[in-house]
Amino acid sequence: MRRKLNNTPGLILLALVLLAGTVAAQGYGQGQQPPKQPAPPTQPGQAAAQPATPAAPIVNAEEEAAYKALFDLKPDPPDAVIQKGEEFLKTFPESRYREAVYSKLTTAYLAINDMDKMFAAGEKALELNPNDVDVLPLMALVVSRRAQPGSLDFDQKIAKAEKYARQSIALLAEIVKPVNMTDEEFAGAKSQKLSMAHSGLGMVFFQRQKYADAVGEFEQATTLIPSADPVDYFLLGLCLQQTKRYSDAATAFEKCAVSPVMQNRCKPAVDQAKKQAAAQPAPPKQ
Repeated sequence: MRRKLNNTPGLILLALVLLAGTVAAQGYGQGQQPPKQPAPPTQPGQAAAQPATPAAPIVNAEEEAAYKALFDLKPDPPDAVIQKGEEFLKTFPESRYREAVYSKLTTAYLAINDMDKMFAAGEKALELNPNDVDVLPLMALVVSRRAQPGSLDFDQKIAKAEKYARQSIALLAEIVKPVNMTDEEFAGAKSQKLSMAHSGLGMVFFQRQKYADAVGEFEQATTLIPSADPVDYFLLGLCLQQTKRYSDAATAFEKCAVSPVMQNRCKPAVDQAKKQAAAQPAPPKQ
């Protein structure tokens, strides 16, 4: 079953594009802080000088305007984000806003299904800030789904996806609401990112054939948000089948079949799971 799933990357990535369209980069304080200046050396016998107050970053009006123009784009059309984002990085290669721009580009490249550039932007963002809670869940989700069993880098990718997922969940448990977000916006964004992280971890377990563990992760991924990714329902159904929970699997496949993208895979799976449930021996009477 796993091999069959991995032979349909286009279908899974199309569903991922639908998910990516609902996730907006919220920008949890992503700007880089200016480096602190070292204190001047002291002369022999001279008292050490008090550390100077760090100088405020030099404001470049053109840079600030370009950054604002990028993040004011509504409703974040990916082509426009990519154009403005790449222009920004080319014009201001040392900008303190690089992490935020790379973070935004990660989602934009996913939306147009350019996976190579999506990974490159995500890795750049994480180099600048390994705790970027906008990028980590997305990378956990996509890396776990694109790891191909039997490939030379499979174990490396799965380990990386697990690290991203667990790090995301830990960080999101402690995150503080930004002042520029309402409680509702914050809760929605946090749940969306947690859903992606649990989906990524579920896929790691699925790839390792730890189906019972995967069930718990996919259940969280599909209940955290009102419009769950249909691919998560499909994967949940597969894992429930492997654990012989056929009635529950049929329910998961039915929820997956609502999506036009996944109907051709999920409708037959519903029928199969119902047949398996009907043929399953009844539990012994107590």
